[in-house]
Amino acid sequence: MNMINTKVGIVEDEMIIGRGISDALTELGYSVTEPAISYTEALAMIEDEKPDILLLDINLSGKKDGIDLAWKVREDYNIPFIFLTANSDSATIDRAKKIFPPAYLVKPFNKQELYSSIEICLHNYTQEKNKPAEGNYIIKDSVFIKQGQYFQKVKLDDVLYLESDNVYIYVYTADNKLLVRSTIQNYLDIIDSKNFFRVHRSYAVNIHHIQTINSDYVIISDKKIPIGKAYRDELLASLRLA
Repeated sequence: MNMINTKVGIVEDEMIIGRGISDALTELGYSVTEPAISYTEALAMIEDEKPDILLLDINLSGKKDGIDLAWKVREDYNIPFIFLTANSDSATIDRAKKIFPPAYLVKPFNKQELYSSIEICLHNYTQEKNKPAEGNYIIKDSVFIKQGQYFQKVKLDDVLYLESDNVYIYVYTADNKLLVRSTIQNYLDIIDSKNFFRVHRSYAVNIHHIQTINSDYVIISDKKIPIGKAYRDELLASLRLA
């Protein structure tokens, strides 16, 4: 990804620092967003601006901090992010570690450190995105999922739905519940099947197995799966129900 075409989203609640980062990125040749100062503003910025990478301050205004936002980004948007941190307490750092952040930048940092962190993060993200999810191989109409020392073959048509659990997902069939290290969006990209639809931040379903549907949920194999507002219109339109 050429940095001229790279848009960097800035999430920083100290406006002076945010402006300084924005100026430095502009001088380096990146496209930048207006700095967001809170969880809510950041989500709106991501939806509207669609940045390629986020610079994400751990400490944000409001009840939800940068770590909460990072989980949301990983589960729903699947874009890389770099944590910005100053002298955070050990409990905060322990929370941050659980999401396995691609990179940290410790304040204060200079322009060269900023550039290096962004380029390395983007390179690693691209490399990771272009290889299969850990322990998974797609062959024609099936996926081989690593379970212990073995790879279990699962036909995509037999997959009922996917359920997110932080950095893991569960792959459900009529007979099995298989664990995969991946996000839902990344796994959907790997499967690349028109039969699977994201219906919620934590769920994706195989539409061929939907038994019942209304505007709030679908039922598959007696499991009631919620439909998120952000996904409702596209799902109903795909089923010609809108």
